[in-house]
Amino acid sequence: MKTRVLIVCLALIFSGTQVFAQLSKKEKKEWKKKAKEYAKNPANLKQMVEEKQVSDNTVTSLKGDVSKLQSSISDKNSKIADLEDQISKMRSELTSTKTELAQLKAAPPVNTMDFSKGVVFKVQIGAFKNKDLSKYFENNPNFGGEVKEGDPQRVTIGIFRDYWEADTFKKYLREMGVKDAWIVPYRDSQRVEIKDVLEGVVGDKVPAKKPAN
Repeated sequence: MKTRVLIVCLALIFSGTQVFAQLSKKEKKEWKKKAKEYAKNPANLKQMVEEKQVSDNTVTSLKGDVSKLQSSISDKNSKIADLEDQISKMRSELTSTKTELAQLKAAPPVNTMDFSKGVVFKVQIGAFKNKDLSKYFENNPNFGGEVKEGDPQRVTIGIFRDYWEADTFKKYLREMGVKDAWIVPYRDSQRVEIKDVLEGVVGDKVPAKKPAN
């Protein structure tokens, strides 16, 4: 009876892997022999069962560790993919920047003396009816004027992007005796009203007032 019980126990122990069911006749005979030995010494059977339980617990724990490692690897792979995507975008931006830089280098140099575009200020020194100075206007950006049939010829000196530089120049001219010197603005080479450009150009750059003596 004890032998049968031991054989059943062994069958239950190995049923998870179906080892016992797949034993050959020779192996079954050997295991029956071992079962008889375990019947004589149940302590050995108990020890074997306990060792198997420890082994099963170890395997379960290792499987848990493997699962955690796989999850960690998956997270790292995801981060690596994100970093590779960022690197790809940065490389694309770098290539685009290099292309723009190459285009800028290849572009013709900007003529800083071209005052035909944007807002500029000139200082008008007078309007003359009997004096024709138009022949001096060409190829001389700092000396110019307006010639309209039937109107006095308006003559200007200087050309400035900054209103306050023009204002300082105007004051110098007045100190030199040109009492009628005053500032006239132009936008894209067309004369405009001072109120139309003064606010956007002057902004907050108002010079500090000198203290009274």
